[in-house]
Amino acid sequence: MNPALFVAQRLTAFVLALAVAVHLGTILYAIRGGLTAGEILARTHGNAAFMLFYSVFVIAVAIHAPIGLRSIIREWTPWRGRSLDAALVLFSLLLLALGFRAVYAVYA
Repeated sequence: MNPALFVAQRLTAFVLALAVAVHLGTILYAIRGGLTAGEILARTHGNAAFMLFYSVFVIAVAIHAPIGLRSIIREWTPWRGRSLDAALVLFSLLLLALGFRAVYAVYA
């Protein structure tokens, strides 16, 4: 694997580990308090801190997932080269678009 991709995947894995832990902890805390999904959304709507947190989460996913998928595809199939890289860049852009669409819908 390319050293830059290796480093990017490891750094985003660290970010995702923290983000998933915070996300799950927040959910567990909120539902133990008896909040419904609608009440949680109402409380987080317009909150810049939550919007920033989930934006970082989306960016980390959009970097991490395609790198891992690239390794899997290269290991299991004969697909190599620029076409594979281009497909995964498009996949990354799709993750970014869908993720930011969700963040915008909830927090903006």
